[in-house]
Amino acid sequence: MTIKLTCHAGIGPKVEGIALVADDNFSARYDLDRVKGVFSRPQHKLFGQSYKDVILVLNTAKGGVATAWMLYEMTSRLVAPKAILLNQANTILVQGAALANMAMVDRFDEGDVTKLIETGDHLVVDPQAGQVDVNSLNR
Repeated sequence: MTIKLTCHAGIGPKVEGIALVADDNFSARYDLDRVKGVFSRPQHKLFGQSYKDVILVLNTAKGGVATAWMLYEMTSRLVAPKAILLNQANTILVQGAALANMAMVDRFDEGDVTKLIETGDHLVVDPQAGQVDVNSLNR
């Protein structure tokens, strides 16, 4: 079954991949081991899980200017998510995604994206169209 979600037009290329979802916030600086490619902050709901080549679905961005260059650095070392979907992004994270040429969208018309998408769902993210197609076998 495919569900179409509408969001604010985003940035980056159209991508597809598997979702990794948590009702938690996101900081590239404080939550991630950027060498091993896993969530490293023990308090994070995705602690120990790999973020490499998945589509992260989280609540909101947190942190400062370091997040911007860290997304670029992760992408340059091929240890990065394919996309980041948030309920609410901040300008610094958007700037980092643009620098890294990483897909990012936020502000979903249908509600809380961490409740609309489940870990393991196959997603097609089209930032320019402001659309995410969710393919799930569980619904």
